Amino acid sequence: MIRRNIPNALTCGNLLCGCIGVVEAFHNNLLLSCVLIGVALVFDFLDGFVARLLKVTSPIGRDLDSLADVVTFGVLPSIIMYQLLMQSIPDLFGIWKAYPAFIIAIFSAIRLAKFNNDPRQSDSFIGVPTPANAMLIASLPLIVHTESEVWKNIIINTNNLLILSVVMSYALVMELPLIALKFKNFGWQGNEARFILIGVTIVLLATLKFLAIPAILIVYVLLSIAANLRKKQA
Repeated sequence: MIRRNIPNALTCGNLLCGCIGVVEAFHNNLLLSCVLIGVALVFDFLDGFVARLLKVTSPIGRDLDSLADVVTFGVLPSIIMYQLLMQSIPDLFGIWKAYPAFIIAIFSAIRLAKFNNDPRQSDSFIGVPTPANAMLIASLPLIVHTESEVWKNIIINTNNLLILSVVMSYALVMELPLIALKFKNFGWQGNEARFILIGVTIVLLATLKFLAIPAILIVYVLLSIAANLRKKQA
């Protein structure tokens, strides 16, 4: 009984990070909220990995995972985006401009519902996964905190943040197959794009720090498009 619930306990760790992150984001402790998204990503990876390792996957575990992801990788990024928009709005009468941040939560929920009911997403993703989108949004306060004033001016800009909210919400549900880091074997053949993505990620993180996160997402999408074109030509 305990063995069967280990993955679910890890999923609950993901959810706990999301709940605490929401509270901290509403108190404008955005850096802590972003760190909690990072911790939740570890839990999110481990729950699936441990479930497969122990051979205890179940429909309940899958649904619990999606419910936790809605909070941690949907609602929490929306609140972070809301707070960034609030920082970019010069007067209190314009606070309504921050409300579109919550389309991220809505489209994250739609994306997760589609994922649970789409048989095409067993070996790849259709649309940007919610953890990747959450990681991108979480990188914004970290970039503002660690990089130059130029980056702060680019990010803390109402129009830029609204555009990003709309673009990334669409990216969550767009009909574009993307690479999933699920290895059936560790040979080069068939895993070229995955190994390239891992290698590029390591290099970018080592050189660009938090600025690497948006760059990694762009590389991820481009590599996925290249992999799709290669499959069609094969």
